[in-house]
Amino acid sequence: MPPRHEESRAIPLRGPDGVRPMHRVRPLEFQTIIEPFRIKSVEPLRFTTVDEREQLLGRAGYNLFHLRAEDVLIDLLTDSGTGAMSTEQWAGMMRGDESYAGSRSYLRFLEVVQELTGFEHILPTHQGRAAERILFGEVVRPGHVVPNNTHFDTTRANIEHFAGLPADLVIPEGMRPSDEHPFKGNVDVERLEQSLREHGRERVPLVMVTVTNNSGGGQPVSLENLRAVRRVCDRWGVPLFLDACRFAENAWFIKQREPGQSHRSPRDIAREMFRLADGATFSAKKDGLANIGGFLAMNDEALAERCRNNLILTEGFPSYGGLAGYDLEAIAQGLREVTEEDYLRYRVRGVEYLWEKLDAAGIPLVRPAGGHAVYVDAKALLPHVPPEQYPAQSLAVELYRAGGVRSVEIGSVMFGRPRPDGTEEPAPMELVRLAIPRRVYTQSHIDYVAEVAVAVADRARELRGYRFTEAPRVLRHFSARFEPLATQAAECLSG
Repeated sequence: MPPRHEESRAIPLRGPDGVRPMHRVRPLEFQTIIEPFRIKSVEPLRFTTVDEREQLLGRAGYNLFHLRAEDVLIDLLTDSGTGAMSTEQWAGMMRGDESYAGSRSYLRFLEVVQELTGFEHILPTHQGRAAERILFGEVVRPGHVVPNNTHFDTTRANIEHFAGLPADLVIPEGMRPSDEHPFKGNVDVERLEQSLREHGRERVPLVMVTVTNNSGGGQPVSLENLRAVRRVCDRWGVPLFLDACRFAENAWFIKQREPGQSHRSPRDIAREMFRLADGATFSAKKDGLANIGGFLAMNDEALAERCRNNLILTEGFPSYGGLAGYDLEAIAQGLREVTEEDYLRYRVRGVEYLWEKLDAAGIPLVRPAGGHAVYVDAKALLPHVPPEQYPAQSLAVELYRAGGVRSVEIGSVMFGRPRPDGTEEPAPMELVRLAIPRRVYTQSHIDYVAEVAVAVADRARELRGYRFTEAPRVLRHFSARFEPLATQAAECLSG
């Protein structure tokens, strides 16, 4: 049952003389989880027709990244940098100190990040992938192996850019969308131990854990699992880093699902998560509640010095790291707000609300609901479209064509791997992610998304596959172009 808001009703009690000397309070429980904010500014949406969207798709090469934002009705492409900022964040931005070195805004940012994470060295960056590039540029060498529960796209690409090998070691349940498990983002500790035994300390520069596990459905990692990974890292003398962009959502799941944690605050749990690690990369565009920014944090002084020099070369002076002072203010305030229980209850329940509507309609989903998005299992929904024809891309395109809803493919377009014989090894899962921006859409928007998704699912057998017409070598899903396979649906239906 979802968490409830409570109000109190005073029940008067009469004494023998008829006077009401005291009040007894009985809580009233309500099912509706309301947004813990009021709306003070609105942005108009533009409605398009199906015919218009068909033309727009053709011009975009059937890649939703190429669409203009104004041609999208409900934009669930990503939750990264797309949220609405609070009044306190906007007020902080007005106080932004734009001094090149040692600004007040940097010192405020530094204080907040250090209090939360406990890390000694904090390097601001323009976003999370910059932190990844700097870190891996200093520690990854050709042939190095970086274990993780599951690397997301930019993490994987940055490791490969430095000729390293990303190793995904999530538990088996994390690779099976229909399995129920409270912490499907957990690292398979036995496989991690095996990987370290096979490659040795000299080939494993660090271990990473992504919280929550984006590629696997926004699924959380338990404290018990993080502690186990910490013990393995200690035995082998390997540092542990978090990809911490959704740390607050992960902390909320720990509070809700992990035995013995329900009495703790999300912020207290988050602090323990960070203190189990030696460092972190962080995109403030997610659980920083900001539109841009990030940081690289660590305790190793020698590594921090090398990373700082890299930062100066490519991002900016260490007290701004490619950000304006007002961005540092927005991040600092966002990191205070994101662990508030009312916000996290609303945030996670909003995702569950959409998940429950699609599940009730029989749409195959990654189970259970994740923290920032609903993930549709396109492989199960479109069994007639083989992986080499990109079923998740087909479904994502159709959601836009049918209702103007933009989502993103997380399957073989994003994670397919070339084989030596020129063919392609498909991704293990074919998912479509409906990522919900923070504090942006209302319940009626989400109801509309559910209606569109159900309508598309009802005619899933009509959907056809796609093929590449242009495919860059690195992070191809951002800029590739496609064309539909004209005979796919007819052949499948006749078969």
